[in-house]
Amino acid sequence: HAGQIFCCVGALTIARAADRIDRDTLSWWLCERQLPSGGLNGRPEKLADVCYSWWVLSSLSALDRLDWIDGQGLVRFILRCQDAEGGGIADKPEDVPDVFHTFFGIAGCSLLGHGGLKQIDPVHAMPVEVMEKLPHAAPWGHGAGRRQAAGAAQEPETAR
Repeated sequence: HAGQIFCCVGALTIARAADRIDRDTLSWWLCERQLPSGGLNGRPEKLADVCYSWWVLSSLSALDRLDWIDGQGLVRFILRCQDAEGGGIADKPEDVPDVFHTFFGIAGCSLLGHGGLKQIDPVHAMPVEVMEKLPHAAPWGHGAGRRQAAGAAQEPETAR
């Protein structure tokens, strides 16, 4: 389930043990969650749901594989779930919006660089600019999945 994968990838990333993950195989499975609607599901044979814009994308971002999905298709799906009159984002088009899906829809759009939104850290679900101010936290995602905490040596970007 994509939500459980998020927890595992996040925990291993925080523990600086993400090198134990088979990035390509796991990322392939996560990419298979994208449906023809552009939306993502959490496991096979389920409908697309905006919350997986976070669970799947955050994992792909932490794994440096965010470009493996159709980001434009996903943004279109998220925007179709937006309530133009009352505001907010629902789980699926035409459903009632709620705070949970609104947050994860916006977070997914942030990970995709849509609409000038500030970057969100895919592991901690906090703005990257906030995470950069915390001395004990390392920024992840958006190509920074292997960076170390401020002041520590960094691996070359080409290392996998």
